Amino acid sequence: MISIGTSGFSFKDWKGVFYPDGTKPGDYLSYYKDHFDTVEINSTYYGIPKAGVFENMLEKTPGNFEFMVKVNKATTHEYSDSDVADELNESVRPLKEAGRLSGLLAQFPWGFKNDQKNRRYLSELSGKHAESGTPYFVEFRHDSWNRDEVYDYIGRLGLRFVSVDEPQIGGMMPPVACATGDVGYIRFHGRNEQTWWGKSGDRYDYDYTEEELEPWIDKIEQLEKTVWKIYAFFNNCHKGYAVKNALQFKKMLEKRGKKI
Repeated sequence: MISIGTSGFSFKDWKGVFYPDGTKPGDYLSYYKDHFDTVEINSTYYGIPKAGVFENMLEKTPGNFEFMVKVNKATTHEYSDSDVADELNESVRPLKEAGRLSGLLAQFPWGFKNDQKNRRYLSELSGKHAESGTPYFVEFRHDSWNRDEVYDYIGRLGLRFVSVDEPQIGGMMPPVACATGDVGYIRFHGRNEQTWWGKSGDRYDYDYTEEELEPWIDKIEQLEKTVWKIYAFFNNCHKGYAVKNALQFKKMLEKRGKKI
C-alpha cells in the first residue's frame, strides 16, 4: 500500500488552484479528502491544539482517512520534549482512539547533527514514547546521519527513519530511501537551492518535474521489499505545488501498477 498526501491542507494560495473559488477554510478538509486518503498535520509544530480540533477533523473525513501529526518545535528545536509530550498526546487522543493516527513526525533541523549528545536525546525520546504504541518517525536534515550504523541505531531504538527529497547543498541529507521499521515515510520538500537558506519564506516554492519524481518510483520499489506500507507527503506548499505534485505522483505510480 502507498498513501500519498500533502504536508498540511489549509493554505490560502491553494484556493483557485486546488480548492474551488469561494471554498471556506472550514470546508478545505472536506474537499481534500475526496482526492487523498492521508494528510500530514504540520500546524502542531507551532502550537498544540485542543483535542476538539482533531475531533472536528475526524467528523469531516471517512473512516479510512489517516493522519500523521508533526510534534511541537519544543521537542525538535528546543529539546524540551517533557514540556509538551503529555499535551500533544492528549491533543491527538481522538485520532488514536479512532484508529486513525498513523504516527508522530519529529523533524529535526539542519543544526541537529550526528553526535553523542543528540544520539542520547533520541534515546530519551524513544524511551519516553515507547509505551504510547504510536509509531514515531524522525527526519534529519544533516547528512551526518546518513550512516549504516545510524540506521541500525535508530532501528534498535524503535524509531522510524524518514526519507527526504531536498536541495543537495550545505551537507543536507541526500535522497536515501530507507526504512528502519515496517513502514516507509518519504517527504518531498522541493529543490529550491537559491532560497533555501535565509528567511525569505520561499524555501518550499518549488514545482517538481516528472523527470525529478521518476527516480523515486524505483526507490519505492526497493522499500516495498521490506515494509508493508509507504507514506509520501509533499511539503512544497507554495502556490499549490504540493497538491499538484502529489496528484502527479499518484498518477505516475498508478501507471507502474502500484496500489494507491
